[in-house]
Amino acid sequence: MSRYLLKFIHGLRFRTKITLGMTLMLVFCGLSIGLILSGMSSRALLEEGKKRGMALTSGLAFRLAEPLLAMDFLQMKNLIDNVHSQYDDVIYIFLTDAGDNILTHTFSGGFPTDLLQVNPDSRQVQPLLLATERGLVYDFKGKVVLEGKDLGIVRLGLSRSDMDAQIRHQRLISLISTMGVVSLGIVLALWFARTVTFRLNRLRKSAEEIVKGNLNVQSGFSLEKNCWEIKECGKADCPAYGDVQRRCWYLPGTMCPSCHDKKYPLKIESCRQCPVFKHNFGDELQDLAEAFDVMAITIKNHIEELTEREKTIAKQQGLLKTIMNVTPDFIALQDKDLTYTFAGKAFCEHFNLNEEDVVGKTDFDIFSGSEADLHFHEDKQILLTGRPLVKEITFKRPDGQKWFHVVKVPVYDQDDSIGGILLTARDISMLKKFQEQLIQAQKMEDLGRLAGGVAHEINTPLGIILGYSQLLMDDIKDEELLKDIKVIEKQTKICRKIVADLLGFSRHSQSVRKEVDVNESMQEVIELVENGFFLNRIKIIHAPDEAIPPLTGDKERLKQVWLNLLNNAADAIGQDGVIYVQSKRDVNGEGLEVSVADTGQGVEKEHLSKIFDPFFTTKQVGKGTGLGLSVSFGIIKEHGGRISALSPPPAQYLPEGFPRSEHYGPGTVFIVELPLDRGDRLRSE
Repeated sequence: MSRYLLKFIHGLRFRTKITLGMTLMLVFCGLSIGLILSGMSSRALLEEGKKRGMALTSGLAFRLAEPLLAMDFLQMKNLIDNVHSQYDDVIYIFLTDAGDNILTHTFSGGFPTDLLQVNPDSRQVQPLLLATERGLVYDFKGKVVLEGKDLGIVRLGLSRSDMDAQIRHQRLISLISTMGVVSLGIVLALWFARTVTFRLNRLRKSAEEIVKGNLNVQSGFSLEKNCWEIKECGKADCPAYGDVQRRCWYLPGTMCPSCHDKKYPLKIESCRQCPVFKHNFGDELQDLAEAFDVMAITIKNHIEELTEREKTIAKQQGLLKTIMNVTPDFIALQDKDLTYTFAGKAFCEHFNLNEEDVVGKTDFDIFSGSEADLHFHEDKQILLTGRPLVKEITFKRPDGQKWFHVVKVPVYDQDDSIGGILLTARDISMLKKFQEQLIQAQKMEDLGRLAGGVAHEINTPLGIILGYSQLLMDDIKDEELLKDIKVIEKQTKICRKIVADLLGFSRHSQSVRKEVDVNESMQEVIELVENGFFLNRIKIIHAPDEAIPPLTGDKERLKQVWLNLLNNAADAIGQDGVIYVQSKRDVNGEGLEVSVADTGQGVEKEHLSKIFDPFFTTKQVGKGTGLGLSVSFGIIKEHGGRISALSPPPAQYLPEGFPRSEHYGPGTVFIVELPLDRGDRLRSE
């Protein structure tokens, strides 16, 4: 029911709604006020009747005191009959003595004895309303007292019918007055609704014209006098001069001295004291109509300005697109949903696509599933964190290996929220080639010169020294002298090893990359060294993860890394210790992690950042050249991974029950992280 009522109300015209609403409010308010006033007057009439009855009863009780004391029944009868006959609404009066004996009464057909049982308690609230054969009667009770002694009780019955008649008469007058006021209010409401809706209809028609595209509308009424007529200024250069559609206080740049060249609404404060404002200022509807006219003209001016700006922006967009298309860099723009909104010419040509094939698409529509998934996760991280991504990528093409320097930066909207990602990529293949050649040339120039000089200047004398020392060892029988010659032989071999390491560090050879089983390569190196380690009571625990997939790399160079790490661990232990080797997937599942932990003496904290520098070593003189870890660092970097060290090793790199004893050191763990090819990752998953 309420739904149909609301539908009916919504279908009414605004004028009808105003009239109906005001009528209902007037009727409701009029009836409410009439009922309230009627109730108040009714209660007042009842209270007045009660007070009159109490006054009659009290006065009669006072006058009956002497006749009752003298037991003058005639005078008592005369007093009661006099009051009874004087007031038409007095139904009965009777008098009793202190023993409740009836002394006199006004009943013609005998006294109703039941009346004595009513209102017996003198403490009861007066009066008591009784229902009798003659209608409702208020029973009043008054004590006859003389010098503080109760002589008797006088009872008076006052009819309520006259009171009810007065109340009904008063209510009728109130109803007639209320209806008259409501009727007058309805007439005024009709006039008010017509006045308001007439001006609103004018606004509605103007709005309809604007919807149709006609912005030359005027909702406000024409003025009797315009500002230039009131001021008699004659300033034809003023923006308000001759403008009959807008009021001067809405216009900026008016030439009145009091305007101070302010814009609306700042200038309205200075205009309030202006005679033009006082003469032409209207009510709220007039303000609305005038503001509507100003809005229409302002919109028209803005549309014209926007049209000009649109032409300028279109021209600038064309120029910007030309610049982006002629640049050799890859340029692409994605929105926050990772949908391409722009793709430069170089980007499209590289992937053999047209711009129409890229715009509106995502990476999953353009690239292979593995590449698109990688791009998706990178882009999502940029959108979530706001941190740009800078990386170098390489891949093989028919014309050779290509390197690209890729930069992805978040694009912020006006509200400082990330609205997309800008991708730029530059082909740095030639730069990489030149860098590689330059680095290699520099290294070969420096270390090659050093290695060559060492080989020339040291290797030949070392060979002679080693040869003669070995010949002397065969001929000399003196034990002390033989011991000294063995020292010479040992130190000569150490020098030859230093020379060999220098040559190995400076040597640049082409890597042979193929599928490598990391667990298998590590096991081969362990089998190679475990016999030698066993002599020094060093135990190797190998815990490979059989589920890890193979990776693409140079097996021999990786074995060189494992050998260097194992030898380094054995040198740190000396004798009596354990080396724990494990392999597993990394936390993200995108690569492998090989760790080599030992129970050696550990590495000082200040040395951890230097142990991969060339020629840096913590071993004793003659125990190492400082090139093993540096060579390993370079090999792992060539494989796209990284190597790091921690001392002492965290618990996650040690097995449960890893041996500890008093002669064991804090230990060190070397962690090698190698990336998996995208295809290898997908196959393993």
